[in-house]
Amino acid sequence: MKRVKAACIFQTLVFQQKEDCGLSRDAILSLNREEVRRYKHSLERTHTRYRITGEEEQEDGCTLVHVRKQCNEKADVSEYFC
Repeated sequence: MKRVKAACIFQTLVFQQKEDCGLSRDAILSLNREEVRRYKHSLERTHTRYRITGEEEQEDGCTLVHVRKQCNEKADVSEYFC
């Protein structure tokens, strides 16, 4: 029999607006920053254990967020969050 002792998800998320939205780069960056803020707030609200390992604003206005998230609440994942 096998069971999962610990599990973690490593994600790279891309926050971007539609290509033909007609907004300036600064407006797009502002919208993306707000969307990233809401995403982080949703993680906090659901008590998801996570760590942002990188956040980059790209030349085209999109924002890349590298996140490490706990999969299940019962397993000890402290080794992933050192």
